[in-house]
Amino acid sequence: MTGDFFTLILAQADAANSGLTDTFGIYWNTLIAQIINFVLVVTVIYYLGIRPVLRTIDLRQDKIAESLKNAEEIKVRMAETEAQQKEILDNASREAKQTLEEARQAAKAYQEKQTAETNQRITEMMEKAEQAIEQERKKMVAEVREEIARLVVLTSTRVLGSELGEEQKSRFTQKATEELQKN
Repeated sequence: MTGDFFTLILAQADAANSGLTDTFGIYWNTLIAQIINFVLVVTVIYYLGIRPVLRTIDLRQDKIAESLKNAEEIKVRMAETEAQQKEILDNASREAKQTLEEARQAAKAYQEKQTAETNQRITEMMEKAEQAIEQERKKMVAEVREEIARLVVLTSTRVLGSELGEEQKSRFTQKATEELQKN
């Protein structure tokens, strides 16, 4: 059947050839065969060469589009991560400043407490020293009075030229002590 079809086409082409062949040098049977060959070659090239290349290009474009989409998602995630990191760093910085301020306040309070305790100890030590000095002074005054009284009795004994009895010594000592206490 295809053979009859081509034969019929070639016959018609021969009939038409006579006018074109003479004028332009075109032979219909050769022209039709070349057209058929051209269509076959184009079809084979399309299906075996161009179509797979187009499919590959489409696949690559899909992959590129997917990669671009993933890149955008990664950019968004990266921006979110950077924002989270910044927030975490800001929080850590605030906490560090707060901790530092608390430490400074604690150190200041400790220093003030130590200063107050030191001042209190110094005051207590001064009071104890004053008390000790006062007691020592009183003791020395008492010893001096006794010594003066003893010297008065001794002097009186030598001046009078006689030995005084214990009762007289005691009376002189007491009298001299009373006089010294009044002064």
